[in-house]
Amino acid sequence: MNIKSFFKEKRDWLQQAIYFVINPLVRGLIKIGFTPNTVTTIGFLGNLVAAGMFIYASQLSVPGQPAYDWIGWSGGVILLASLFDMLDGQVARIGNMVSTFGAMYDSVLDRYCELVTLGGICFYLNNTGYMTGAIITFAALVGSIMVSYVRARAEGLDIECKVGFMQRPERVVVTSVSAILCGIVGCNVENPSFDPMLILIIAMAIIAVFANLTAYARIMHCRKALMK
Repeated sequence: MNIKSFFKEKRDWLQQAIYFVINPLVRGLIKIGFTPNTVTTIGFLGNLVAAGMFIYASQLSVPGQPAYDWIGWSGGVILLASLFDMLDGQVARIGNMVSTFGAMYDSVLDRYCELVTLGGICFYLNNTGYMTGAIITFAALVGSIMVSYVRARAEGLDIECKVGFMQRPERVVVTSVSAILCGIVGCNVENPSFDPMLILIIAMAIIAVFANLTAYARIMHCRKALMK
């Protein structure tokens, strides 16, 4: 088994395990009248709140004293909002409410979610003196959008294009967990031997590198498919 197959197998297994846990919640949402588009919208609003929290944190921060508590809570909100990103598809499937518009609406709001959350982080880092971190986050944002764009263009040419490692679920986990850890370390460790903001910046660097590599891999995958 090669590395790509190994990660795909583990990712599929984890996805099914999560669905097993959340399906009772999905059925409950369906019973009280939630539609897939409503769930998608709630997830987007959650990400919008998280971005606003990063922006507000930048106003609270003073030199040498970043608002770590707000950073940590922002990560928690992103993680919670990502749950709705998983719920909408299940609500559509289990509730027999699958629609072409719903699929498009979900994809569009997914892009908006990444734009606002990574944009909020970029704004925070820029306004608190972490210019290099802001540039890295901008590169992460570009890579994240291009991963999805290349797939959309490929599917428009009837090419299945799901190759690559750093897809949306991975990017969301890296972003949210790093923000939470940054907040926890910054709030609870006195005089740490390193700047806790490095946790968030390194996470952005990981996304920047692997998201852009994933976009490149998808371009090459499409090139091979079209040459055939």
